[in-house]
Amino acid sequence: MKQVRNLLIAAVLPFSLLVSCGESQKKTQETRETDQAWKVADSIRTLIVEPNFAKKDFLITEYGAGSDSTVLSTQAINDAIEACHLDGGGRVVIPKGTFLTGAIHLKSNVNLHLEDGAKLLFSRNTTDYKPLVKTRWEGMECMNYSPLIYAYGQENIAITGKGILDGNANNEHWWPWKAKKEYGWSEGMDNQLAAVKRLTQQVKDGTPVEDRVYGDGHFLRPPFIQPYNSSNILIADVKIINAPFWNINPVLCENVTVRNVSVVTHGPNNDGCNPESSKNVLIAGCYFDTGDDCIAIKSGRNEDGRSIGRPAENHIIENCEMKDGHGGIVIGSEISGGAKNIFAQNLKMDSPELDRILRIKTSSLRGGVIEDIYMRNVEVGTYKEAAVLVDMFYENPGDFMPTVRNITVENLNVKKGGKFGVLINAYEESPAENLKIINSNIDGVDVPIQANYTKNMVFDNVLINGKLVTDEDVQSTSEADFEKF
Repeated sequence: MKQVRNLLIAAVLPFSLLVSCGESQKKTQETRETDQAWKVADSIRTLIVEPNFAKKDFLITEYGAGSDSTVLSTQAINDAIEACHLDGGGRVVIPKGTFLTGAIHLKSNVNLHLEDGAKLLFSRNTTDYKPLVKTRWEGMECMNYSPLIYAYGQENIAITGKGILDGNANNEHWWPWKAKKEYGWSEGMDNQLAAVKRLTQQVKDGTPVEDRVYGDGHFLRPPFIQPYNSSNILIADVKIINAPFWNINPVLCENVTVRNVSVVTHGPNNDGCNPESSKNVLIAGCYFDTGDDCIAIKSGRNEDGRSIGRPAENHIIENCEMKDGHGGIVIGSEISGGAKNIFAQNLKMDSPELDRILRIKTSSLRGGVIEDIYMRNVEVGTYKEAAVLVDMFYENPGDFMPTVRNITVENLNVKKGGKFGVLINAYEESPAENLKIINSNIDGVDVPIQANYTKNMVFDNVLINGKLVTDEDVQSTSEADFEKF
């Protein structure tokens, strides 16, 4: 008997060593793949260079601006920008004080600089955002009110300084156009609903952009900061409050840095930073406390996103803090042009009013390919819904099946989670592919994993509610009843 036992041990031991060796090789391969991915991030970083400006200052008070916050300084500010631009560039300086203004249009080689104690207070009069300009509104191109700060086809532009940009929106101004009672709207008041429906149909019909005319009578709120088709952009150090709509929205831009910016605004669609169809973007050291997504990466809506075909590409997000918001790092939903090479690291998130940590939202109305998304080193206090969410049913279905693949989340630590740990709602014919969660700990969730259609989903050294997630746990999620959320 002893001889048989020894023979069995001798037979089993090589097999055990083989399995152990195989698992070790698998983990080594995964480590190698993630290391290689972050080397790509390092190479992207070298492509993102902040613009430089001539050492010349153009003080807006020398062009007629006054710190009487009841008198518009729009003309003086734009005159200073024009003079700076024509003189080869430099800083247009907003000194200490509060200056009331309408739309500000940046031009090449101009740094709009707010000194300590300076505030730009934006007008509530829609006339001050005319003439209408070419803009994107929720990923759809149109002619609408100018964004509060706008640039079209410019290069080497910046908004810097320790001052405040105040959009001056509240439940009496701008926000009620959303048609939500919690934002001051009541039955019979003007709202955006008819215009959104009309614009969506025009996009579907391929109506030329110059014929998609909005503005007065349509109630589409303008974005706060929207550089459009521009390059070499810096937004640094300012605080942004009370936005009418999206806060920082570079569209079709390249080489964008958003650094040490604070966004605190809780109105409807008050997303913090929405780089859209843009390439080589760095968002670093920022603070977001918002009424919508903190950072939402986008690439156009439906036909506009597909026809232009510019993905969101090469984004690095790091050393940021997120409080309230629908999501911390979000991709979508206006993502028809696709997204790739998105890197997020060294983040802090903590709020019972933060719904998700990593959120991917799309639909078969949107389409597009979302791929090569990497997140690591994220410390989370609490959130409401899901730590990692992939939702392919965010809006009504259509004829353009979305693809979501190659997502790696590493070193995610959650002290007190919400409803779900990981939540995947995908199509059977387009499962979420190659989702990896590595070396992570998620505590305090009601439902550890809910996933219907996935392919090659991997949990490597992941604890959820103190229990190590096994291959059997992953397999059982696809066989369980899917709980609506």
